[in-house]
Amino acid sequence: MTKPLADRIALVTGASRGIGFATALALAKAGAHIVATARTQGGLEELDDEIRKDGGSATLVPLNLTDSDGIARLGAGLHERYGKLDILVGNAGVLGPSSPVGHIELKTFNDVMAVNVSANFQLIRCMEPLLKQSDAGRAVFITSGAANKATAYVSPYAASKAALETLARAWAQETANTKLRVNLFNPGPVRTRMRATLMPGEDPATLDTPEQIAEFIVPMCAPDWTETGKFYDYKTRSLMSFRSPA
Repeated sequence: MTKPLADRIALVTGASRGIGFATALALAKAGAHIVATARTQGGLEELDDEIRKDGGSATLVPLNLTDSDGIARLGAGLHERYGKLDILVGNAGVLGPSSPVGHIELKTFNDVMAVNVSANFQLIRCMEPLLKQSDAGRAVFITSGAANKATAYVSPYAASKAALETLARAWAQETANTKLRVNLFNPGPVRTRMRATLMPGEDPATLDTPEQIAEFIVPMCAPDWTETGKFYDYKTRSLMSFRSPA
């Protein structure tokens, strides 16, 4: 029986653990060939082992996403090898400091923006031509409720996710008349290392797992997904449109 994502090429960033790891594995189970990027070689190798156990395949790309030239080389490599990209999951992100705004160093702020915003901007620049070569290019970016809540003491993270949302929405509008679909996914609190760092006193057993989250990301990567410029909220299991402030 043919798998729903057979013959599709999926690039997943931050794939060495957490939501990225689970999403890459779920996409592979659905038949996609995974191009997995992360800074951690060991985590990528663990992912590769799990994908192969299920009969899938992956290409591992150790890459720090602040290396914009590295992203460009990845795009060129994908063009040379496949001539297209079907799925982009922009998952990689950093939490940054938990501190009042006035206590945060400029370099620390810029480091968060570099990973959470600028790297995704470079991914869009370098992967858009490949996604447009697909018969059904799909891009999903992982965001956070902190973006619209303007959560106190994590201002760089909140600001970066708000910027990512606007960037993705603008791209969705620019590509609305193409076969490319661009959306955002808000997982809410999840049993990840980032969440444990932010909320060390929280019982992780009370949170959903990355594997549960991934089940809802995979359909947004499928050819039959037609929505663009939308926001999927995992907590409420609902697809939302953005509204202008009242």
